[in-house]
Amino acid sequence: MSTAPGRTKHAEAILGPKLHSRLSQTKVLVVGAGGIGCELLKTIVLTGFTQITLLDLDTIDLSNLNRQFLFRTKDVKKPKSITAARAASSFNPNAKITPIFGNIKDEEYDVNWFKGFGVVLNALDNLDARRHVNKMCMAAGVPLVESGTAGYLGQVQPLVKDATECFDCIPKPTPKSFPVCTIRSTPSQPIHCIVWSKSYLMGQLFGTDEEAGAGTSELDEAEKNGENAEEIAKLRQEARSFARVRAAIRSYNVNSPEDPAKIAFEKVFKADIENLLSMSDMWKHRAPPVPLDYDTIINGSFVGVDSSQALNGTTGASGQTNGSKVVMKDQKKLTLKENLELFVSSVHSLSARLSSNEVQTIEFDKDDEDTLDFVTAASNLRSAAYGIEGKSKWEVKEMAGNIIPAIATTNAIIAGLIVLQALNLLRASLSSPSPSASASSSSQDAIHDPGTQPKVDYSSLRNVHIQIKPSVPLSSVKLSSPNPNCGICRDTYTLVNCDRTRTTLRDIVHGVLGWSKQKANGNSQLNGQGNDVADNDEEGDREISVYEDKRILADPDWDDNLDRTLESLNVGRGKFISIVHEDGAWETVQVGIGELPPTHPPNADPYILPSPLPKLVKKPKSKQSVPPSTPPPRTSLKRSLPVDNDNDDVLVIDDGENDGKKAGARDTNGEPAAKKAKMSNDGAGNTKNSANATGLTSPSKKRKLEEDGLVMMDGPGEGGMDEDEDVIIIDED
Repeated sequence: MSTAPGRTKHAEAILGPKLHSRLSQTKVLVVGAGGIGCELLKTIVLTGFTQITLLDLDTIDLSNLNRQFLFRTKDVKKPKSITAARAASSFNPNAKITPIFGNIKDEEYDVNWFKGFGVVLNALDNLDARRHVNKMCMAAGVPLVESGTAGYLGQVQPLVKDATECFDCIPKPTPKSFPVCTIRSTPSQPIHCIVWSKSYLMGQLFGTDEEAGAGTSELDEAEKNGENAEEIAKLRQEARSFARVRAAIRSYNVNSPEDPAKIAFEKVFKADIENLLSMSDMWKHRAPPVPLDYDTIINGSFVGVDSSQALNGTTGASGQTNGSKVVMKDQKKLTLKENLELFVSSVHSLSARLSSNEVQTIEFDKDDEDTLDFVTAASNLRSAAYGIEGKSKWEVKEMAGNIIPAIATTNAIIAGLIVLQALNLLRASLSSPSPSASASSSSQDAIHDPGTQPKVDYSSLRNVHIQIKPSVPLSSVKLSSPNPNCGICRDTYTLVNCDRTRTTLRDIVHGVLGWSKQKANGNSQLNGQGNDVADNDEEGDREISVYEDKRILADPDWDDNLDRTLESLNVGRGKFISIVHEDGAWETVQVGIGELPPTHPPNADPYILPSPLPKLVKKPKSKQSVPPSTPPPRTSLKRSLPVDNDNDDVLVIDDGENDGKKAGARDTNGEPAAKKAKMSNDGAGNTKNSANATGLTSPSKKRKLEEDGLVMMDGPGEGGMDEDEDVIIIDED
């Protein structure tokens, strides 16, 4: 205990001796040391948690200091995790804070690593990282507290495998995207110009050769999508002409005969625009852009741009000019001349960094002044050419950096709510015979058979929201049950520790499914008889496909990879191998790949299978429904499904709408749908499926075929297909 008298008395009195004693036993993982993370670390330390791991990959920026109070000016550019841990340790001498300066997605932070914690507290601002942590917690069976803020609003949500919905049970809005041709040739809004500067021009000038060529693949995709062919041809020519500019940038020095900034300006803001103007059909119904001229803008004589920006280089309330150096307040707009000067100075600074071999490539970073200046100037110059309103540096930073306003008070409230949720999770698990955070929780039993752990009642947990209602600033809602169609928390998880240089894909798949005897008999097919661990009373073959993420590794018709090692297949530590049953009758099995313990005998098999093997979950059979005898008039252009009069059921050959998860697709009754499943007609000749409502489903070979435009049928007259339509006969028998 602390030498400071009474340090924990108040907490013990409030929580009770039993719950309070659990705090020092519980290992806590805090992911993120930013606005929420700093407040959260302080709060959990003062609450009485003493075994804390703090992970963050970022360094401290000057702009963080107004709300991330564990940092000081002297800490700028230092790792957030290490600095925050050092500062928070003084709040409680008993706390042991282990800082990690790294990426939570690195391979060493695998399922085994996550299982060493009793609770995980997320303080992230990155959707991809949140999804990764969610999946790892679902796989490890570790409770997760998710959180987020947006200005004065905030939310805290506890997530528990099989007890509550997970982070991916509800689809998240995808980032807004724009057509390639809109960004590259016909912008109409400031955001179009900002995206162009950040995502296209930065890569063309300061990125890798692959990034410079990435524009070609974008154009290929745009051409497939039916965008203007002539316009795309011009854009291809434009992309190829960047070679000279890139060479000038990488050979830049103060004595260079060629100015890379001027070369880039004249190519991007003059020559490219003149090329676009040559396509007169593009400008019949929209105002054409105006090519910019470098020299006349510098000397203040340029005319021809109809925009809200000043054009003569003089400065009013929008900014200040001091010789050739631009001195501005971030929230004030620049004149056209000032934007050009800022463009030149930022290109020179970035070129100097590349030519000195200080870095090989440069990407946009909202906290990098040079890249922010470049995007601000380039987007405003493009806006001027197209008659679009310019934006201040502050506005560009918000839009290009996808910045959501952060308020210190909101962060503090959310951090307190996160700790309360963690305490509620511990209180709910007090009935367990041993602390969930102890080292014994890393037993493999829990990951593939939740039934081996005591049942915990989480019904008292709530999602908590901060809302803008003075009378009711906080609201809570009951936790939702897991989405039965979720491709993350509804899968069956297990773990195999192995030597990836010696373990083959066959070892993993056959071993986890209990097909080891067949392997010994030389069976090379991806099918097997029902086994006792699956509680399957039906005899018969089960065909499977194997994936790593969205990459197919094997299926019943292609088993070339079965005898290749995991290392040769680039399946690393922390990855998941997905075993998907082709008939859709069984849930997907996700096999986490871990490391062999150092004590593993060298002469033994190079892998350790889970014991007992995972219990495969068989889906309940679909409910049959009777379609109406006389279907009402069709409201869709899709072909109506054929009716089998023998059993009055509708047989789905190809749903058309659903790209289907073989181990997770659902019909209109919420029941699992197999490769050929009985589904009800909606009365309009259509069959609907909600399997991909969340957008996250296990991969399948059927979806691959559908994406290529192939539909599998038993005959040319089936599925509403006319007899004279073209078909490919795969097997006449």
